[in-house]
Amino acid sequence: MLNSDALNQLQQLRSDIQSDKELFAGTIKRVTGRFGFVTLDDGRDIYLPKDEAQKVLLGDRVQIQITQGNGGKQAGELESVDERVLDTFIGQYVVRGKGHFVAPDINGLSRWFFVPPKQRNEAKNGDFVHARVTRHPFSSGNAQAEVLSVIGNESDPGIERGYAMAKYQLRDEWPEAVNEEIATLSEAAIEQATSGREDLTDLPFVTIDAPSTQDMDDAVMAQARPEGGWRLCIAIADPAALLPEDGATEQEARLRASSAYFPGQPRAMLPSAISQDLGSLMAGRDRLALVCDLQLDAEGNMGDYQLYAATIRSRAKLAYESVAALFEDRTDEETQALDDTTLESLNQLKSVGQALRQWRETNALVNEERPDYRIRLDENRKIRSIQKAYQTSAHRLIEECMIAANRCAADFLQQRSGDGLFITHAGVREEKADNIRQLLEQHCPELLDVDPTTPEGFTSLVRRASALETELPVKAIVMRQLERAEMATQAAPHQGMGLSLYTTMTSPLRKYSDYFVHRLIRHHLGLAGKPEWDESVLKALQESQWQLRQAVNEMEHSLKCQFAPSLGDAAHQGTIVQVNAGGFQVKLDETGLVGFVAARDLPEKFSFDPVTHTITSDQRRFRLDQAVTVRFREVDEERRQIRFDLVDA
Repeated sequence: MLNSDALNQLQQLRSDIQSDKELFAGTIKRVTGRFGFVTLDDGRDIYLPKDEAQKVLLGDRVQIQITQGNGGKQAGELESVDERVLDTFIGQYVVRGKGHFVAPDINGLSRWFFVPPKQRNEAKNGDFVHARVTRHPFSSGNAQAEVLSVIGNESDPGIERGYAMAKYQLRDEWPEAVNEEIATLSEAAIEQATSGREDLTDLPFVTIDAPSTQDMDDAVMAQARPEGGWRLCIAIADPAALLPEDGATEQEARLRASSAYFPGQPRAMLPSAISQDLGSLMAGRDRLALVCDLQLDAEGNMGDYQLYAATIRSRAKLAYESVAALFEDRTDEETQALDDTTLESLNQLKSVGQALRQWRETNALVNEERPDYRIRLDENRKIRSIQKAYQTSAHRLIEECMIAANRCAADFLQQRSGDGLFITHAGVREEKADNIRQLLEQHCPELLDVDPTTPEGFTSLVRRASALETELPVKAIVMRQLERAEMATQAAPHQGMGLSLYTTMTSPLRKYSDYFVHRLIRHHLGLAGKPEWDESVLKALQESQWQLRQAVNEMEHSLKCQFAPSLGDAAHQGTIVQVNAGGFQVKLDETGLVGFVAARDLPEKFSFDPVTHTITSDQRRFRLDQAVTVRFREVDEERRQIRFDLVDA
């Protein structure tokens, strides 16, 4: 037995050894069953061997020593876990023999959690569950969890939507406070709100949308001016006039951020009593609107405009296809029933749409038209078919009218306040600017006078690149290296559209950012108080929008992965939409399915050029926008990726 002096000496020795260690703080960024990575606070990524990776979870704040592994490779040795971030998560229940586990659905974490018998909550193999971490693996390398609730089984119809909703913490049910608030509204509320508004019920407004649409945000009408050009009126639904400012319904709409268009079962931002009835611009009903009353000349230049509150009465609910048929002088029952004044307005709208589009093609930027792919589900809520659809002339008309109204709203806000809600786009990503300059130098030196980092230069580059006849698709390469559009409290250019400023106000029934712009406009019109607004609200709204997009994309991708094997062994035409060092993604022309062709599956060795976005071997090269023929190979379940094989011509 050691005496007290020996114990003190041993403790001092341990303390000295500990103080001599050089420790580094960092965050665990990836954990698999075989290895992990920790990102140090100084920016370095350090490899964790298997035994160390088994002791941590994603997001942990740790202290490590750096050692030299085999071949001189640096590796991390854990000293401590100072902060544990992961608490609850979504995953799939897995039974292997007598062992019960949850496989978490977390990017960067691929390890299973053991579930003790008393914490299984009657979950069965294949169930999707909501779970909580009950034992961190630092001391033993063994992680444990308990099942909080069962979301559903992988065989349940519609589980893809339910799972996406649970993963991103979305709900369908309306809070009781919202139900109580909506219950107080009726047609009488509209009648009371018409006082002090412009009465435009005699103007020939119509809505033009998909036949199934019930939440109609916008109605349009146009009249020829004697001096040339047109008067264009764009009426936008005004739900903010019916709902209490910052009431329960608006607060819920802010949390939801937007309507989410899950295939087969959308999730609305506002209750149907507002979005599909009292707030919707229904035909034959008096409805409240904010109207953009705009003067246009024959070339599509926007002149004077006014934004004001009005009451309108749409004369018809028209489908895109019916209006397009009218524009092409084809007979359609829907438009045959219209009165002469409404027909004349539609004829003027046709010219308005053409003039506005021509102005944007000359003075701004217009995105290339691409087909839309509409998912149709069967009775089990799986994909029955994917239908390819193109924009009609009526789609383009409504797009141009909405852009015009949004441009007016942005100008209105900029002139009346130092802040607002604007949609900005910074153009080329800063870290990609040198790549683009190299691309121009090597493949189109005639564009070297363009500075792609400025709004004017970016617009010039995109316009001129569209007309180039080069081996490489210069415009497509540039467009793959752009920043995302963002919301901002201060006006700034929207380089992606080639506009000096922009916002959106035309979908207040479906997007909270548009609803909020209505609140701002109403304030400046003297119809309401100034809404509370700061960067924290903006950040939360953008985060909610991101979650929605992720949830919808995840549901769609899951369904498409299940649908992909139905392609069979047939060859399919497609287009390369992304290239990286590992291969390239191909989008099928007929269904829009996107799959990956791995370079390692091709017979030769390829090298990747990040400047031209190409991979090249001694025999061939693959680039963006290239047409290729592929066939279905498999669905990589671990990567959640559809895989294609290249069919050589």
